[in-house]
Amino acid sequence: MDSSSAFELARTDGVGQAALAAAGELTAVELLDAAIIRVEATRGLNAVITDLFERGRAQAAALDESGVLRSERTGPLAGVPFLLKDLGAALAGARESMGSRALRDHVATDTAWTVNRYLDAGLVVFGKTNTPEWGNHCTTEPRLSGPTVNPWSPTRTPGGSSGGSAAAVAAGVVPAASGGDGTGSIRVPASCCGVVGLKPRRGRASFAPDGGHGLEGLVNNHALTRTVRDCAALLDVIAGSAPGDPYSAAVPPVSFLEAAAQTPSAQRILIATSSPFPTDRIDPEVVSAVEAAGRLLESLGHHLTPGAPTVDPDVVADAIAVLHTVSNAELHELARQHLGREPREDEFEPSSWVMIREGFTTTGLAYAKAIADIHAQTRRFAAGMAGHDMLLVPTLLTGPPPYGLLNQPRGTTRAFFDVEFATTGWTALANVTGWAAISLPLGQTSDGLPIGVQLMAPDESVLLSLAGQLEQAAPWAARTPPRWVAATAGT
Repeated sequence: MDSSSAFELARTDGVGQAALAAAGELTAVELLDAAIIRVEATRGLNAVITDLFERGRAQAAALDESGVLRSERTGPLAGVPFLLKDLGAALAGARESMGSRALRDHVATDTAWTVNRYLDAGLVVFGKTNTPEWGNHCTTEPRLSGPTVNPWSPTRTPGGSSGGSAAAVAAGVVPAASGGDGTGSIRVPASCCGVVGLKPRRGRASFAPDGGHGLEGLVNNHALTRTVRDCAALLDVIAGSAPGDPYSAAVPPVSFLEAAAQTPSAQRILIATSSPFPTDRIDPEVVSAVEAAGRLLESLGHHLTPGAPTVDPDVVADAIAVLHTVSNAELHELARQHLGREPREDEFEPSSWVMIREGFTTTGLAYAKAIADIHAQTRRFAAGMAGHDMLLVPTLLTGPPPYGLLNQPRGTTRAFFDVEFATTGWTALANVTGWAAISLPLGQTSDGLPIGVQLMAPDESVLLSLAGQLEQAAPWAARTPPRWVAATAGT
């Protein structure tokens, strides 16, 4: 396949590319070759940090030879090239550094349950994307691999921790790439890069074979996409539970892909443009974007009411900080076992080192209290949503932030999260409550940078139906950044 054809194919989403393969118009190998051309053309973004091209070619060739792509058993994404975030998406035999210099040579021994689901669905895995150390930051500028460039602006972060995946999708390298979300790590980069980012509800997918959950239930895995139907189709792929999982989400009455194509019933929506955390960073352009989304929803027949549930911001921030200190101490132990020695301070990000040191002294009582506080604030949030179906809020309180803001040590873990939450606002509340939340690229700043608008609800199906309706009313897929793959081919 020549470069011009590969670049033109970038405008076709995953479901569309799979349909081309199912119709015999393109093979899986040809789809992959086109994606590799796009990776090579966008190396300057530093989005893909591990090439698995030969692995991908072998998988694509096997799919072509089996004839499965043209059978009735083929799923809606079979044959589509796919990238894995280098955190939370382990692939046995592949490098898994998790953004950490201490783990620069670490290789996964097991394949994550979700990755096996991707492979079973016929997604062709051919690389891994950049991420900050252990997902600690809502920006992607690790010392190990260097910063990922936001395709919209070289001075603005692509967000994090799924920033490499978001940048690759926004630039047209792939139609979709995996991500994970602990305080906004799918939705923040979705907002920064102008793509779709859904954090599923708690328990929607398994953390097998190693874990039962992440960060005591704060973390959920899914993907970054340009279209709602790709988002829904990928959620169908990973939805489910493995034997021994501590909990799971209820199976929806129809597939998520079907839900995304349905017109939703009239929803009762609370709309808020303020932040649940103290901040002076709410950009008037973000407020305008949320208000415009509200007017659009009203024109589509939904009922909007100003207001929002409340939580105790100090209790939430304290609890999240404690959970992160314990998680970082645990990951420090992983690094120690991998290295066969005590890791050095300079093998970690400075902000991670603060969390690690605090984790060493966090008591069991403090940890138990953090979990109890999370649950109490979830009940308070749910009570505040009584009589309403969902919440409409900003994804970020600003446009894409500059580099060097969301990854700096602040002396304590709590101080670190105070800075993060002053910029991200509502994202962490979806993780705390376990609610599903989706960021949609519905707004733009005056200088053309993307603004994400966020919808939160107890379940994904209604969010995807509403997102599909909004996508039809205000399409965004044709909106491309200056560093779109075809535009960057000569750079």
